[in-house]
Amino acid sequence: MVYSKLFFMYLGIILAIIGYTSYFYKIFTHKTKPHAFSWFLWALLPGIAFAVQVSKHAGAGAWVTGISALICFVIFLLSLWYGQRKFSRLDWLFLGIALVALIWWQITNDPTLSIILVSLADAFGFIPTIQKSYSKPDEESVTLYALSFIKWIIALLALESYSLATWLYPASLVLTNGIFVSLVLIRRKQLSKK
Repeated sequence: MVYSKLFFMYLGIILAIIGYTSYFYKIFTHKTKPHAFSWFLWALLPGIAFAVQVSKHAGAGAWVTGISALICFVIFLLSLWYGQRKFSRLDWLFLGIALVALIWWQITNDPTLSIILVSLADAFGFIPTIQKSYSKPDEESVTLYALSFIKWIIALLALESYSLATWLYPASLVLTNGIFVSLVLIRRKQLSKK
């Protein structure tokens, strides 16, 4: 069983690297303009989720989350030069929720409510990217989000311990990435008919 968990961990990490590599290429060729604040949140929130998963003995599945957080931080840095840098009040609200989640975890020593807040903040953190993608759907990489959808399913399979604190975050990302891919594809089709 341990070997299958490691297999899923490596597969999830490989999918992350493949997905993000194509995204890096699109950033450097100016085909994608990442929203800086979204990527900052997508670095911070999985960083918190990774810490929660490690504290709850999630095992191999946690590493998919940790590697994703690290890569998202690199994309955030790149988005400061190559992406959109407009930050709304909503962006700051989601950052506040992430900070409350961290503080709550430290005060109560119970990460469950923290992971719920992190999962909600991550889902709502998609809003700026959804707004941008509605008007400019070709500026986002469907490949990245489709591979992320699959990666998070695999991350769930790689978990060695299942509790709300370990599975909620990757499960929420399965949902949000799947919805986002669908929305971008639908919007591209709508605009191509005009």
